[in-house]
Amino acid sequence: MTATTRATTTRAARGRIDKRQAILDAAFAVFARRGYDQACVKEIADEAKVAKPTVYNHLNDKETLFRHALRTAADAVLAENLAVLERLRDPALCDPEPRAATDDLRAVLTDVGERLLKVCGGDRSRSLRWLTYSQVGGFPDLVEDVHSRTADRLAEALADRLARLALAGRLRPCEPLLAAQQLLALLTGPLETRTHLGTRKVSAAEVRVVAEAAVDTFLRAYGG
Repeated sequence: MTATTRATTTRAARGRIDKRQAILDAAFAVFARRGYDQACVKEIADEAKVAKPTVYNHLNDKETLFRHALRTAADAVLAENLAVLERLRDPALCDPEPRAATDDLRAVLTDVGERLLKVCGGDRSRSLRWLTYSQVGGFPDLVEDVHSRTADRLAEALADRLARLALAGRLRPCEPLLAAQQLLALLTGPLETRTHLGTRKVSAAEVRVVAEAAVDTFLRAYGG
């Protein structure tokens, strides 16, 4: 295979991947706007700016399209949350010596908590929750699948960060995964109650209050 042929093949493969992603993004937007029953493949094709047969070439039918659209959205939400957790990789947080207020563990955890809640309260996350639970009768497996791709993997990643903090003496010795699950519950529980299971937008003030209270409770239990 010549270099020109390889380049052409690579561009074709990339074009196919980009087109598939555009279809999945459009599908999620339409499903979020219309709901599963009212959404149609033609509208999804129009949203993605492709022909209707192209949608079927990439994803066989509406059911397959729905499943893949929700999984792709779940992975995107997870990526946003993992980016937030990068703040907890700061080496200064694992330094047991006193530090300036800007390096204070409480402040960092509160900032992380706020940012996680902003992802949780964002349009994509709220639409994902609504679509997952509104279609639980027709797609019961999607609840577990979406939860695994979002909450479970987020808890595992947070547990890794908390384990490092415990080893440094910033948190007391604990079971990291349990501690992570409890911190996430302290963050998300109140907002789910206040916002009808997370389907209503929340204000920045609400987010701040919940994050501060969650971190305060968490550090009372796990503070080093």
